Amino acid sequence: MKKSLYIAAVAALLFSVSSQAQYRRYTSYFSADSLPDAVVFLPAPPDTNSAQFAYDVSQYEWGKQQRLDTLRLRQAQNHAVNTASDMAAYFSEPFGMKISRETTPAIMRLLNRAVPTFQASATRPKAAYMRPRPYNYYNEPSGLPASEDREHPTGSYPSGHTVRGWGMALILAEVNPAAQDAILLLGYEWGQSRVILGYHWQSDVDASRMLASACLARMHTSADFMADMAAAREEYARLSGQGTPGQE
Repeated sequence: MKKSLYIAAVAALLFSVSSQAQYRRYTSYFSADSLPDAVVFLPAPPDTNSAQFAYDVSQYEWGKQQRLDTLRLRQAQNHAVNTASDMAAYFSEPFGMKISRETTPAIMRLLNRAVPTFQASATRPKAAYMRPRPYNYYNEPSGLPASEDREHPTGSYPSGHTVRGWGMALILAEVNPAAQDAILLLGYEWGQSRVILGYHWQSDVDASRMLASACLARMHTSADFMADMAAAREEYARLSGQGTPGQE
């Protein structure tokens, strides 16, 4: 028992260090200890004998079927990026404007601080549950073989990629409400991509969307976040020629 707890702690530390390294140039709005605790307000991952897990299994099989669609598989693989700048490249299309440090510095500042905040919210539940990933559970190849060894020691619940993807969608929908449907659609598909690749169970992804929403609510209590959001909305309004933010 002590050995398994030690392994879980080491894996959680590696996940935390790796995640922080992705964003070491940017300061998150809150530390993990100040964010909503998913271990408290979300249910534990489904027991393997439960009806909820049966749904996870059916969605895993659905995901494998989706890999037969080469275009959707490639899309899912593209969604496996980690940094805010790499993610922003894909969200630029539904957002209606190229998002980058050069073209939209205020929006990128907001994303570069928000994304590691979303990521931090996943560290505690991952360490608490250390749920095996689907491709590990079944000992089957995933839809992204190159990342299997790196992701193997990290927990499946919740999905870090989903909490980042859904979180970015929520942020950008707030900056540009007129494009909210297209932005949120990509955010939703971003999470489903993890199911398709076999890296996460459906319940991992569903929990991550709730966690990202709770995390964003916490961010709205930060004066820094509100200032960065206001600057991002002003920048978008100016560049798009839509006038004062918030006016319809």
